[in-house]
Amino acid sequence: MTLTTEVRTTGRRRARFHALRVAGVRPLTADAVEVTFDIPEDLADAFDYAPGQYVALRAVIDGEEVRRSYSICRPPARGSLAVGIKRDPRGRFSTWAQTELRPGDEIDVMSPQGTFVSTRTDVATGHVVGIAAGSGITPIMSLAASVLAARDDSTFTLVYTNRSSTDVMFADDLADLKDRYPSRLALHHVLSREQRSAPVLSGRIDEERLRLILAALVRPETVDEWFLCGPFDLVQLCRDVLADVGVPSPRVRFELFTTGESAAAGSGDGRPVVARDDEPTWTIDFRLDGTSATVTSPLSAHESILNAALRARPDVPFACAGGVCGTCRARVVSGSVQMTENYALEPDELERGYVLTCQSHPTSDRVVVDYDV
Repeated sequence: MTLTTEVRTTGRRRARFHALRVAGVRPLTADAVEVTFDIPEDLADAFDYAPGQYVALRAVIDGEEVRRSYSICRPPARGSLAVGIKRDPRGRFSTWAQTELRPGDEIDVMSPQGTFVSTRTDVATGHVVGIAAGSGITPIMSLAASVLAARDDSTFTLVYTNRSSTDVMFADDLADLKDRYPSRLALHHVLSREQRSAPVLSGRIDEERLRLILAALVRPETVDEWFLCGPFDLVQLCRDVLADVGVPSPRVRFELFTTGESAAAGSGDGRPVVARDDEPTWTIDFRLDGTSATVTSPLSAHESILNAALRARPDVPFACAGGVCGTCRARVVSGSVQMTENYALEPDELERGYVLTCQSHPTSDRVVVDYDV
């Protein structure tokens, strides 16, 4: 399968969970693992994905449903799917996955989602650059391997920053990829707490160091597409500097990862809300899987549309509930909302009325949203 064919799979699809068997749990670092799932043939089409996409995982931990999104780390392969999970000290799901998840276990996995994918049909013939920090390497592993395998004239440059060499996820896999494509993969490890032979690769990536990297290692004028993945500050720094040196924004794709677990809509039932009899309310109508439901939300609750919808239907799709993943996307059919954060929707989606319901709050008496369109 060529990369051009794979990119065609990136259209939005209805997010659904399916129970999958864990085929393997492979240690990557002291606090990171790769988890591989078997995909039965009857679900193979549902788990077709493009390099750069993610899945949400759902499990019951200590009696509570917990969801977390993780990027797919391997190139598309029918019958198998793998994600990289790095433990966060405050992360319930990541800690559970590190200590409790075993081959043979079954957990719920959502069909692949996400738009952190190539938008250029000819990307396989160009020069692609990935800038990643920590677990931000996970989707870029899939992207790099796919770009390099697609054609023998494609090139990939990876700038990967960590605290030390022991924190590098997929270290052996990256080395193998470099051995396989020695002239077409440029691999630059930047370590913030460990001295490297090249001064430009030693220390935290701030604006000065990033500009040095662009001047000495990656010439922006030679790059066809950029992929940025990591914490907000690094991704925003890269976007700002790339814009300043003249890189057109459509060539820059970015994805954020969050630390810890979602603070909003943490369970599949929605945060409980109690309203006084005389309290004014918003009315929220929503359509999901061809059926409609209505829920009222007291103004004093300041709850999101997602939280309100979950109180009526626990199967409303969501994963991060932080404005990052886009799983809870819906279109506003009537009424108006205010969206607090948005790191997932593209400008054309906003123009067509799509919102992230986890971040959207009513600003009109009645709001109608459609999850099906």
